[in-house]
Amino acid sequence: MSLLQKYAHLLVNYCLEIKEGDKFYIRTTTLAEPLVKALYAEALKAGAYQFEVDMGFSGKGKMFFDHANEKQLQQEPFLRKHAMETFDAYLYIRAPHNLKEDQNNDPAKVKINQAATKAINDTYFKRTATRELKRSLCQYPTEASAQAAGMSLDEYQEFVFGACNLYAENPSAEWKKLSQEQQRIVDHLNTTENIHYKGDGIDIRFNTKGRTWINSDGQTNMPSGEVYTSPVENSVQGKIHFSYPGAYFGRDVEGVTLYVKDGYIEKWEAKRGADFLDEIFAIEGTRRFGEAAIGTNYNIQQMTNNILFDEKIGGTVHMAIGQSYLQCGGKNESSVHWDMITEMKNGGQIFADDELIYENGLFLI
Repeated sequence: MSLLQKYAHLLVNYCLEIKEGDKFYIRTTTLAEPLVKALYAEALKAGAYQFEVDMGFSGKGKMFFDHANEKQLQQEPFLRKHAMETFDAYLYIRAPHNLKEDQNNDPAKVKINQAATKAINDTYFKRTATRELKRSLCQYPTEASAQAAGMSLDEYQEFVFGACNLYAENPSAEWKKLSQEQQRIVDHLNTTENIHYKGDGIDIRFNTKGRTWINSDGQTNMPSGEVYTSPVENSVQGKIHFSYPGAYFGRDVEGVTLYVKDGYIEKWEAKRGADFLDEIFAIEGTRRFGEAAIGTNYNIQQMTNNILFDEKIGGTVHMAIGQSYLQCGGKNESSVHWDMITEMKNGGQIFADDELIYENGLFLI
């Protein structure tokens, strides 16, 4: 079995649990065709009745925002809408042609289009919260992503496949082992209410009463390796400095520090990209947090400028501004969900109900 066949088998059978009769929708780009073919074979073996692929091409997004008029910007994408409302499984394969392609899109046009797709996104969040819609996100190695990670394509492919445990004899078994270990952690966290992150430039508290910590074990992201929740919206207090650089819609930021009172981000600073943060924090819902999480994948120990991998780095925590996770009990709504990451191996600590449960990047429980 080739690595792509193992990847497809893992995605179809472990991540998405495709069953006979399932309708399966994939979004990606033309670069991921080899993986899509392998997925098609696996989905047929699993008994899927429908297999629909929405493939973007190089420059599609830029062309759209350069040339679309207001009525075109306001149109809901029919295939995506239909799939989010009626399909059983959804896979988004990241396979970018150019990571900077959308960074100069007209913000006014983007805002109109985001409003047009809000109902689709709401449906997505509601159906995935109950796994009525089984979903996963994965990566297909491309030159653009390899360059962003500072690797050759061969090196990046090895990194991606290694992070997904594809070199193991039985990748699904490896993810089940991680799931068991993380379940022990979330079981403990779900008995607590008051969480405190402390570290270099970090002194932030939040409450999780009535919220749920989730075990992210590779089913909804591949790779995964994190435990996460949505904090009570008005409970977040303090400041947090994010030591890792970040990117959103092709725009880069670095050295971000957020100052928070009663859950509301009152002030922000950045060594680079402060003007972009000004734009983001003007969007509804972005000045509250939708997620707090702890990265647990110690097979990932290098920054790749790809949030799918970087937020899982073992020994880090991240917090996301914007949209909450309904499955955690979160209530904040926004068109934005942006994860920002910081190092904890350099003296970082996590307290749960005043008990030290984590230090220097490792759990103590």
